[in-house]
Amino acid sequence: MTRIGIILGSTRPNRNGEQVAHWVRDIAQRRGDAEFELVDLRDYPLPHLDEPIPPSLGQYQNEHTKAWAATIASFDGFVIVTPEYNHSTSGVLKNAIDFLFKEWNNKAVGFVSYGSVGGARAVEHLRLIAGELQMADVRQQVALSLMTEFENFSVFKPGDYNLPALTTLLDQVIAWSTALAPLRQAATACV
Repeated sequence: MTRIGIILGSTRPNRNGEQVAHWVRDIAQRRGDAEFELVDLRDYPLPHLDEPIPPSLGQYQNEHTKAWAATIASFDGFVIVTPEYNHSTSGVLKNAIDFLFKEWNNKAVGFVSYGSVGGARAVEHLRLIAGELQMADVRQQVALSLMTEFENFSVFKPGDYNLPALTTLLDQVIAWSTALAPLRQAATACV
């Protein structure tokens, strides 16, 4: 069965992303066409990139990198839940992405974002990063405004009108993850 990781891209105290990621996971787990697992960056306390060899060579030396690589390698695709900080994504998410290379290759990714303008600018940056990592970013995005989807900017209360966008995003991530499986298998066979 296709495995999709839902990456929670914030580690801040009182983060809004935890509520959003749980919402995504709860909706996703109602489906029968894939397995979904929440990947919380708090569970992977990666320092600023500290590998002496570029990630593209896959010669990881630190145990925290090896654990992170094993987790990411176990998935066929991803939904990344990202805040928008200073017109971009969070530093902790960018750092976690930068630790690896081949573990991201030939996998689909979709984005659920939140912020004052729905996190749209964070996702634009993540789409560029995904391209460099040979990931297929799906068109559908769920953009959640702090003004309308969060009571007092802190309690997540999504409107039901967000469900069709999330359903389409999940459909696309699963379809693309499945379609890319032969490329992932070919890359594994070459190793």
